[in-house]
Amino acid sequence: MEKRLQKILAEMGIASRRRADEMISEGRVSVNGKMAVPGTKADPARDHIKLDGKLLTGKRQNKVYYVMNKPVNVMTTLEDPQGRPTVSDYFGRIRSKIFPVGRLDFDSEGLLLFTNDGELAHSVLHPSKKIPKTYKVKIKGLLGEKEMLRLRQGMYLKDGKTAPAKVRRLQRLKENSWVELTITEGRKRQVRRMFDHVGHSVVRLIRTRVGKLSLGALAPGQMRALTPDELQALKEQTGV
Repeated sequence: MEKRLQKILAEMGIASRRRADEMISEGRVSVNGKMAVPGTKADPARDHIKLDGKLLTGKRQNKVYYVMNKPVNVMTTLEDPQGRPTVSDYFGRIRSKIFPVGRLDFDSEGLLLFTNDGELAHSVLHPSKKIPKTYKVKIKGLLGEKEMLRLRQGMYLKDGKTAPAKVRRLQRLKENSWVELTITEGRKRQVRRMFDHVGHSVVRLIRTRVGKLSLGALAPGQMRALTPDELQALKEQTGV
């Protein structure tokens, strides 16, 4: 049965659909000796699919799921040509081929989900699912009522209007303050841009929740497997 190539790669546990699309666009994937292009379809039971010249089998990996507390100044990639630290440096004894679901900026920290389940990854990231993501944010100054209202109602950034966010004050410091923000989108550097837009630049940014999955007491750099209850809750929320 023919399927879109990015879906096949995701089902094989090679990468998320989004990353699989990138691999195809980069010319790294071929089907029956011909370079694939976005939109290419194939039958994994019949066609010869290669990634970087290596034949991919249709054998599916056992699906695994981990959560990490990403430290600050670590890349959310498996390798970095500039030699900066990456999340793969923290995999330890994990032998399964896993990839991050979404990204956290180099200067951001907190909860990152890892898996080889491309379908779940796709559902977590797809805008239609509106999976909430919660951040603990240290900002310059104190957020006023007008600024909170703008965040809650949505605002116009360069890439369009943001969806309504949930926001509440947590702690007031001498020159800065901590707030909690929950959004259902995942645009590039969105949280930082939203606070810049209301005049309060971000000093520190920690993601504490994705859907019903919580960071809890996980220390920076630590990873753990999801519990069966956490995985079930995440699948129910994403509809996988």
